Amino acid sequence: MGIMRSINESNPAGFILLGFSDYPQLRKVLFVVIIILYLLTVLGNTTIILVSRLEPKLHTPMYFFLSHLSFLDLCFTSSVIPQLLVNLWDPMKPITYGGCVVQLYVSHALGSTECVLLAVMSYDRYVAVCRPLHYTVSVHPRLCMSLASLAWLSGVTTTLVQSTLTLQLPFCGHRQVDHFICEVPVLIKLACVDTTFNEAELFLASILFLIVPFSFILVSYGYITKAVQRIKSATGRKKAFGTCSSHLMVVIIFYGTIIFMYLQPAKSRSKDQGKFVSLFYTVVTPILNPLIYTLRNKDVKGALKKVLGKILGIHFT
Repeated sequence: MGIMRSINESNPAGFILLGFSDYPQLRKVLFVVIIILYLLTVLGNTTIILVSRLEPKLHTPMYFFLSHLSFLDLCFTSSVIPQLLVNLWDPMKPITYGGCVVQLYVSHALGSTECVLLAVMSYDRYVAVCRPLHYTVSVHPRLCMSLASLAWLSGVTTTLVQSTLTLQLPFCGHRQVDHFICEVPVLIKLACVDTTFNEAELFLASILFLIVPFSFILVSYGYITKAVQRIKSATGRKKAFGTCSSHLMVVIIFYGTIIFMYLQPAKSRSKDQGKFVSLFYTVVTPILNPLIYTLRNKDVKGALKKVLGKILGIHFT
């Protein structure tokens, strides 16, 4: 706490997130694109949460996990994008030290939780496709609650460790953060002491929260693919492969970009690569998740029409 207090005192105005200040013309385009994507993300994920709660037919394990995913994406983008928009509008406007700390803890906890939750969801899909007769027995409500709680608890725990260790590093008055978000790798890079221990700890945590879940997902979808190949109907196989490939595309973008940021040594990362790569898991995947996982789903479309019909008093055909 003494070290953290001294950092705070030496940086009374907080940090300046340089973001995309080197690209003045690109900033205007990014501002418009990102604010549109953010509004669509809020709308899409809020819709999924509400429909999953209001429609009894969607009270299943799959939509239970999807509502958690939507809530995570909603909170994660809200912890990052508003500050990013401020940064794009005025690159030299500082973020307070307290604001940076809050953003670090919140975004890291939500991101880590999502890494585990996506692995949990792949297990749900594996049982549903490969062991359909055992699905209701294997994936029961108590297990769903336990797995969701495990995802949240593990995400919060790793954040308390990683973020706290990072904030104990002395920044020696360095205020300019060459990024658009207060994130562990960029703050480690800002430190003016040897960060070997912090980088080693970050590497270990990244293995546990990135490589292990990602590998589990790939293995799960490997078994799912084998099961799909046994479907006799060509139309059924095509539909199943389309769904699986869409899910895998989002997973690869999400994990791939975060792995690039967190498993690459902080000192060796190029100046601008990290910023553009980070846009994928902070802006792109949160809008892709509702599009890929549910809004293309007939059950969700039907439930949405039913809920809107009740609210507006209109019968949709």
